[in-house]
Amino acid sequence: MPIYEYECKACGHTFEAFQKMVDDPLKDCPECKKAALKKLISASAFRLKGDGWYETDFKTGDKKNIASKSESKSGTASKSEAKAK
Repeated sequence: MPIYEYECKACGHTFEAFQKMVDDPLKDCPECKKAALKKLISASAFRLKGDGWYETDFKTGDKKNIASKSESKSGTASKSEAKAK
C-alpha cells in the first residue's frame, strides 16, 4: 500500500497515511478536526536502480551463479563442437 503525505491548510499539521490507490483522499485533519487537508506530492522512498532484477539476485551459496554456470557450459560445448568440425 502506498504512503501518502498530507498537510492541513488550517493548522499546518503534516502526517503520512497508508491508503489504497483507489481510496478517496483524506479530508479531516486528525489534530484540529477541520476539513482542510491537502495531499502533498513527495518523492517515493522506494527506488529501483540498475539494469533490472535477475533470478540469481537473492540466492545464496552455490545456487547464486546458476546463470553463469549454464552460460559457461554452453560456451564450452560450442567451442568443442567448433573444434570437431
